[in-house]
Amino acid sequence: MNAKRLTTPKEKVQQLQRKLCHAAKENKKRKFHALYDKVYREDILLEAWRRVRANKGSAGVDAITIAEIERQGEVEFLQECQQVLREGNYQPQPVRRHYIPKKDGKQRPLGIPTVRDRVIQMATKLVIEPIFEMDFQEVSFGFRPKRSAKQALDRIRKACNRKGNWVLDVDIQGYFDNINQEKLMKLVEMRINDRRVLKLIRKWLSAGVMEEGSIRRSDLGTPQGGVISPLLANIYLNYFDLVWKKHGNGLGELTRYADDLVIVCKTKKDAEQAYKLVQTIMERLELTLHPTKTRIVGIWTGDEGFDFLGMHHRKTKAETSQGKVYFTTQQWLTKKAEERIREVVKERLAPPRMRVRSFQEHVEWLNPKIQGWRNYYYTNYSQKRLAKLDWYILQRFARWYAKKRQRRRWIGTLNEVKFIAKQCGLKTLL
Repeated sequence: MNAKRLTTPKEKVQQLQRKLCHAAKENKKRKFHALYDKVYREDILLEAWRRVRANKGSAGVDAITIAEIERQGEVEFLQECQQVLREGNYQPQPVRRHYIPKKDGKQRPLGIPTVRDRVIQMATKLVIEPIFEMDFQEVSFGFRPKRSAKQALDRIRKACNRKGNWVLDVDIQGYFDNINQEKLMKLVEMRINDRRVLKLIRKWLSAGVMEEGSIRRSDLGTPQGGVISPLLANIYLNYFDLVWKKHGNGLGELTRYADDLVIVCKTKKDAEQAYKLVQTIMERLELTLHPTKTRIVGIWTGDEGFDFLGMHHRKTKAETSQGKVYFTTQQWLTKKAEERIREVVKERLAPPRMRVRSFQEHVEWLNPKIQGWRNYYYTNYSQKRLAKLDWYILQRFARWYAKKRQRRRWIGTLNEVKFIAKQCGLKTLL
């Protein structure tokens, strides 16, 4: 008799998720009540830890890093997580406030939960996400399994090519900070009535933010940076997707990626009506549209375009092999994306402290980034811009090389740099 093959934690988690998916799909009104004991299951916690570790990330307010947990013992750490959950003694800590500088001089706030809180949030997400996935709509692409920004871009391109000449480009003001927690919990309760799981989610929502030594709590928003936040944000905006499906489908084609959304319409009148409907639904959700960033764009003449998910979309003239002229939607990387790529390369190669590094080290650091940019931004219409960026990367290497070799002019090192770049296997965007 064959011994039964031992399944890995990952496989066991997938098995549970399939069951939950199936049950949620079978009955759209079913409420799930026996989930909490699954959150602290050994295989779930192991898989949650594996994912949190793979995402890396900094320490939270307790200053405990992933490396420290690995040193002190992962098994003990997970047993501790399991024990506090089983005994009902788990209390999340406030998230650590961290600011990321933006191009316009402002700062984007980010909340960093402790590693322990991230693992327990991930374990909860592994259990509840399959249930909500069955309720989410086709129009939603952000932070969902097997869905990507590239698919969202493809959907928009096709919608524009199907005589979609007017686009409502929607920007929600401070979305993550303004989610009404009570309304969010009501939407969660439509599928989950396990009181202990609901209590967990409430605890994370009310954990607050630690800033300059004091804790600030709010009745609004989800903790940005938290593992569970994107799922909660999708649950909240799924209400928007459903109402749009019921009342707005005839006006235009919606594509949503987290809190970024566009609606492609055939006429200006449809776009104006879509604007009013979006405003009405957002008011119900107690969200505000950004007054200047939310706009209607006429793309049918090719004079105007719009940016979405790092790509610029514009209709331009094209010709068939028979010489027949038609308009098609082209996508290329936005100016903002170009600037960001230049910034990353410059930050790596320009500082004097980087001169001690070898050419090979810089290539090894940059190659995965170049590959990622190419995978995302490459289209037939991005080629000119990507060629310019390739030239910029080479130029930056030449400047770095000239400074390293204490040469006065970098232009004279170009051919040498091209040769070394080829030898070291520097990737290109084109």
